[in-house]
Amino acid sequence: MIQLIADSGSTKTTWLLRDGVHPDVCLQTAGINPVRDTEDTICSVVASLPQTAVSDLYFYGAGCIQPYSETVSRVLRSAFPGANICVESDLLGAARALCGHDEGIACILGTGSNSCLYDGTRMVQNVSPLGWILGDEGSGAVLGRTLVGDLLKGQLPHSLLEAFLSRFHLTQASIIDAVYRQPQPNRFLAFLVPFLSEHRAEPGIHDLLLRQFRLFLARNVAAYQRRDLPVNCVGGVAYSFENELREAASLEGFDVGVVNRSPMDGMARFHEF
Repeated sequence: MIQLIADSGSTKTTWLLRDGVHPDVCLQTAGINPVRDTEDTICSVVASLPQTAVSDLYFYGAGCIQPYSETVSRVLRSAFPGANICVESDLLGAARALCGHDEGIACILGTGSNSCLYDGTRMVQNVSPLGWILGDEGSGAVLGRTLVGDLLKGQLPHSLLEAFLSRFHLTQASIIDAVYRQPQPNRFLAFLVPFLSEHRAEPGIHDLLLRQFRLFLARNVAAYQRRDLPVNCVGGVAYSFENELREAASLEGFDVGVVNRSPMDGMARFHEF
C-alpha cells in the first residue's frame, strides 16, 4: 500500500508519500486552488510529481468545495488511475489534523481565517469566514490591514510608524497602491505581520492582537455554542501568536487546545495505516 497525502494552499502544496515500510518522503509543489486555477494549471502541478503507483490519495485544499473540488478529483484520477481518491477542504483537513477522531473546534489562522465544529469525522457547523474584506478576523491579512490603518491614522506611536515604513521600505503612497491597485492585496497585508511579532511588547500592538483574536472568537467560534470544547488552531498566525491567542480566548471564555503551524503531521496520524 502506498499512500499520498496533500495539504494544499494557494501558494504551495505539501505532499507526503509513504508506504509504512520506508521513510516518508515529503515534496513541495506550487499551490492548487480550483476556484482560481484552470484544470490545465492543476494538471501541470500534479504532473511535476514523481510517477508512482498510489493506492490511497487524500487531498485537502483551499477552494476544494463543490463544484470546484470535482476539477481536482478529475485531475488526480487521471494522474493516479486505480487509486482511492478523496478530495476535501483545507478546513476539514485542519479539523482531522487537530482533533483526530475526537469531537472539537478547529480553526485556521493564517493569511485567512476559518473555523468549524467537528464531530470526529466530518464538519457539522461552519461560520463563513467571508474573506478579508468582510470577515477573516484574526487572519494575517486583517492583522496587516488593522496595523496599517492604526499606524497611518495615528492610533499607534509615531515612532512605530517610522520603524514600520523603514522596515518594509514603504510610503503611504506605496501602501495605497499595493492595497488598491495591485493584485492579491491580502497577501501584501499578511506579509506585514512579522512587524507585529517584532513589536508585540508594545502596549498598542498587544492590544491590537488581543482585539483581533477576541473578534475572531466572538464572531466565529462563539456561534457553535460549545464552550465545553477546546479551540484547536493551525496556521502561521496561530503559531506565532499563541500566547496572545490564549490570552484572548481566556477573556472570551474559551480554552485553547492544540496549536500547530502545519496540519501535515496530524493528517498523517489521522490516516495511519
